[in-house]
Amino acid sequence: MNSTPSTPPLVQSLREGDGSTDLVLIVDDVPDNLAVLHDALDESGYTVLVATSGEQALQRAAQAKPDIVLLDAMMPGIDGFEVARRLKADAATAHIPIVFMTGLTETEHLVAALEAGGVDYVTKPIKPKEVLARMNVHLQGARRARQDARQAGQARNALDAFGYASFTVRMPEGRLIWQTVLARELLLRYCGTSAPATPPAVIEWLQRHLPDALERQVEPPVLSIAQGAASLNLRLHQQTGHDDGGDEWLIIMREVSGTAVIEAMSLSLKLTLREAEVLYWVVKGKTNRDIGEILGSSPATAKKHLERVYVKLGVETRTAAAGVAMKRIRELQPQFEI
Repeated sequence: MNSTPSTPPLVQSLREGDGSTDLVLIVDDVPDNLAVLHDALDESGYTVLVATSGEQALQRAAQAKPDIVLLDAMMPGIDGFEVARRLKADAATAHIPIVFMTGLTETEHLVAALEAGGVDYVTKPIKPKEVLARMNVHLQGARRARQDARQAGQARNALDAFGYASFTVRMPEGRLIWQTVLARELLLRYCGTSAPATPPAVIEWLQRHLPDALERQVEPPVLSIAQGAASLNLRLHQQTGHDDGGDEWLIIMREVSGTAVIEAMSLSLKLTLREAEVLYWVVKGKTNRDIGEILGSSPATAKKHLERVYVKLGVETRTAAAGVAMKRIRELQPQFEI
């Protein structure tokens, strides 16, 4: 039997090719069985790895992440049932389809194979054509999953590149399932949380607005988390998963900085930087108390700044001042999200 690619560097080099070659791990303690299957799969264009024990199978699977595993049920030491259970218990290998090869045809053994995590089984003596046909069915699903994962990864990376970040939250438990690199950095900086914890403000926002999103197809308002003159704006994008345990929701967010807007308002409306900053937060709907907390001053100080803004703009109310500011912001930076 020809030597097989078994080291991680070689497997990695194959993975970095065109992605069209499926990687199969055959696990059997009988050399003759390995030889028959290896030659049949090799001739059919598959890349083949072999393991002759349960211990070796676990090691090979962890290193190479094969696309499918052909697993002998009965082996000395760690048998096939235990190998399957361990592969399914590990998040890194849980997605790999396992086809059992067994000489045991009693119903309880076949049931045990499926309960251990197998998706299918073939009986011995092995018929290579049957194995290839069964494999192809399950590999089609694995190929679609890999393609979907690549496309999703490309889309998430593109969002990050344009300043957007995304993450998924599972409700009602409120667990953060995955996030992009930018999302991890922004959530830590603005909320002080790391996966799997979801910021309490986000959970509260979802709990409040998901019923309308589900029942009436109403898009929730943007959740804005302020930090000085910058804010983190979150939008509910879509539902990405559903099962008996709950729903998964994709959230897209973007950091918005008001510094440039504040400076532009200061120059164009002839305000001091602090007055422009106060007016900026009035546009954002903040009260004097809120503004005092954001700027590290008192509500009375925010009120005094605002009164001077009224005089300079020739208005008498918060609403009128906000109207003047919003018009000027749209003129200066039409892309800015108010």
